[in-house]
Amino acid sequence: MNRETDAESKGNQGKKRQGKAIVIILVILALAFAVCCGAGLYFSKLGAPLDAAANTAVTVTIEPGTTTAGIGQALQENGVIENMEQFRLWSKIKGFDSQYKAGIYTLSPSMSFGEIAEILVGGKVDTFQFTIPEGYTIWQTADSLAEQGVADRDRILELAESHEFDEEFPFLQAAQNNENHLEGYLLPNTYTLSVGSTEEDIIRVLLGQFEKDVLPLYESAAKEGTSLNDFIIAASIIEREAMVSEERPLVASVIYNRLNMEMPLQMCSTVQYILGEPKAVLTYADTEIDSPYNTYQNPGLPPGPICSPGTASIEAAMNPADTEYLYFVLSEKLDGTSNFSSDYNQFLRDKDAYYKAYEAAN
Repeated sequence: MNRETDAESKGNQGKKRQGKAIVIILVILALAFAVCCGAGLYFSKLGAPLDAAANTAVTVTIEPGTTTAGIGQALQENGVIENMEQFRLWSKIKGFDSQYKAGIYTLSPSMSFGEIAEILVGGKVDTFQFTIPEGYTIWQTADSLAEQGVADRDRILELAESHEFDEEFPFLQAAQNNENHLEGYLLPNTYTLSVGSTEEDIIRVLLGQFEKDVLPLYESAAKEGTSLNDFIIAASIIEREAMVSEERPLVASVIYNRLNMEMPLQMCSTVQYILGEPKAVLTYADTEIDSPYNTYQNPGLPPGPICSPGTASIEAAMNPADTEYLYFVLSEKLDGTSNFSSDYNQFLRDKDAYYKAYEAAN
């Protein structure tokens, strides 16, 4: 009887162990299934566009000898993809590793890894370059792009007047709300785009460069009560008034000193903007023109920028020199430098010296 009981007990224990083993196997299988499902879900999402709805286009340069990891880093830094390691892993899995070619590419965060890879494997695309000089107005920019054969003048002006890009580039929502809407925000630089880029692509690249280069400056230098648009307005005046780069912070100090004292700016560059064409010497009638941009007739800053300032002028607007200067005029040296003063009588003497030198030279 004891032997039978013992045998029965051992049999039950064996069944329990067998049951536990089955449970363990089932758990392992369940975990393996979950891992496979998770991996499948991960790889199904791997390679998806960063922003399928994005309309932005950026130029990415891949230098010869760049590894897949380096290409992924360039794509991430330019906002085309979110994670360079995912791109490297995807490229290895798909067999694209070491197949990418050096070149200059126009890409977008709306592209999947597959679309990006297809372009990069294809090699260097045909590109064109164009330059936006510092101090150009939107009309000069449109003329220049047309002369360079890269865009239709009227279409550029139409886009510059529209609010088509405000949602995509939120900093534009504070810009002037008139036909000069994009004035000041088409950042001067030399750009490279792929052949076939539209006027919309060109504007997006210019605004994207502004976002990349200028917004970090504003975030680090922002002062209470000073909007980005006010800084760009001041910078545009500095761009047109300062003939010598080193004097930009001094011109900035004059602007802010006059604003703080509620003096009219009386900047010739703002009247030149109204006239639309450069004029060596303004007449009294010119300074009487009825326009919100006329800083001889209206206090404070004009309603918007008067040109596209370069980063040097923008930095000067955000970091003016600490002076008491209220006046400046081109110096009698006729070398582009200016004489700065805080005394009106000294300003008149400096002005007289300049005109005498100018008349003698001409």
